[in-house]
Amino acid sequence: MQYIMAILDTPSWRQYHIDPWWFTHRDLYYVNEPFNDPVSLAKWRELGYTQTRFTGDMYDMRRREPEWVTPFRDHFLWNHFSWSVYRMGPGCVLPNHSDTFARFRNLYKIHDPQTIYRAVVFLEDWASGHYFEIDGNPVVKWRAGDVVAWRFDTPHLAANMGETARYTLQITGIVNENT
Repeated sequence: MQYIMAILDTPSWRQYHIDPWWFTHRDLYYVNEPFNDPVSLAKWRELGYTQTRFTGDMYDMRRREPEWVTPFRDHFLWNHFSWSVYRMGPGCVLPNHSDTFARFRNLYKIHDPQTIYRAVVFLEDWASGHYFEIDGNPVVKWRAGDVVAWRFDTPHLAANMGETARYTLQITGIVNENT
């Protein structure tokens, strides 16, 4: 079993692969919520972004955890493990930003965001038009099970300029330094 730790390939992020075991992520009840960082939204508007939605649709830890999410707890030995399954439809663009982790920080009473890590697990193979970028590095042609993990303030962006939905699992937590 592979354990995902704080050791990163670059100063701020890491990329690797785990063998997939999931297959029912398309069947969840996804909900769209507005992007929760007004500073980033204002910046994007100033840059000329005109769309009304900057986020895809989510099914997250406020709902019943799908059975296939639970094994991720054995791969990510993180304290305060939280998850969100994310569906980014065609035409959705999430410009360059760093996460604020507002909900996560409030839920777990975390004052120092520098201790927070996030990982994105690509739930399906890459399709034309699907895009992810981390700290200025493009990530394309992924396979289901590819993972990108980063520290709290690493800039990243995502877009779907293709014809099919792009599915990911976001995992957020604090690395347990004792593992």
